[in-house]
Amino acid sequence: MKFSDLNIIEPILKAVAGEGYQEPTEIQFKAIPILLEGRDLLGTAQTGTGKTAAFAIPILQRLYLTKAHHGFFRALVVAPTRELAAQINESFKTYGRYLGLKTTVVFGGVSKSPQIHNLKTRQDILIATPGRLLDLMGMGFIDLTHIDTFVLDEAD
Repeated sequence: MKFSDLNIIEPILKAVAGEGYQEPTEIQFKAIPILLEGRDLLGTAQTGTGKTAAFAIPILQRLYLTKAHHGFFRALVVAPTRELAAQINESFKTYGRYLGLKTTVVFGGVSKSPQIHNLKTRQDILIATPGRLLDLMGMGFIDLTHIDTFVLDEAD
């Protein structure tokens, strides 16, 4: 099985190939088709098996194909640590490099100012740690009323 067998659009296939990936892992093979249909999924797999790509690729594709850029976040990924949030952000940027979608990440331990600046521009995907997410929501900088895709990473 190849990524092209999973009904992934060409710009994402190009980005995946650019990373040297040719065949999906088990979690990707099982999860991507379900998520492309817009269905809910609870997935578990060992560290290093490509779980981030398993949810990032379908999110990117669905957002790209809907082309509804109304200025609000359409997808939210919550991660437990800033290191994981930053890694997820990089994955979204890597797999979505040819799509023109905007991704931003917010997490604690750093100044809020650059994060707030990014939040004031059109963004499609928000990756956040829980504490900073709640903080910026309380300050009125994050509105989740338009979210149609939610990922809770490392839910365990």
